[in-house]
Amino acid sequence: MSKEELKARIQAAAPENKISCAAAMRLAEELVISRKDMGKLLNELKIKIKQCQLGCF
Repeated sequence: MSKEELKARIQAAAPENKISCAAAMRLAEELVISRKDMGKLLNELKIKIKQCQLGCF
């Protein structure tokens, strides 16, 4: 899957430019990318993480 396809899938999962931590982790597993790469893509897309399981966001 290309980077643009990954971004499109992520944007579809975060329609208000927000995604929960748990949803981001599940999506990373579905897309077969690391959590670190998911974080980088979320930053590039300016998508905020909400309901962080660690209480960081």
